[in-house]
Amino acid sequence: MPARHSLSFPKSRRLTRASEFERVRQEGRAHRGGLLMLGVLAAKETRGFRAGFVTSRRLGGAVVRNRVRRRLREIVRKHQHEIVDAEWIVTIARANAARATYHQLEDEWLRLAKRASILAS
Repeated sequence: MPARHSLSFPKSRRLTRASEFERVRQEGRAHRGGLLMLGVLAAKETRGFRAGFVTSRRLGGAVVRNRVRRRLREIVRKHQHEIVDAEWIVTIARANAARATYHQLEDEWLRLAKRASILAS
């Protein structure tokens, strides 16, 4: 029988402070795609990974921004057991992300995550 993983994505796994986002921007590596930009920082002082999401007003109104943010959070939640430990990940939605489907966002995120070498598989 396969091991059962928790499917929750608690707030403790999220980057929330502006200083944390700034640290990833200053010290991390950026991987750019057409829909998303992925900022990655190896943070040795933390156990597990932490993720943050940026959806600027350039995407559209609050409804659109929240939909994109929910989709991105779900993508990370779904693939959280593949992400290596001690990484801070900031996913920034670009303007085209507002018109993208969930599967397009997921494909792009996985492609950028593989490029950033943050997936364990």
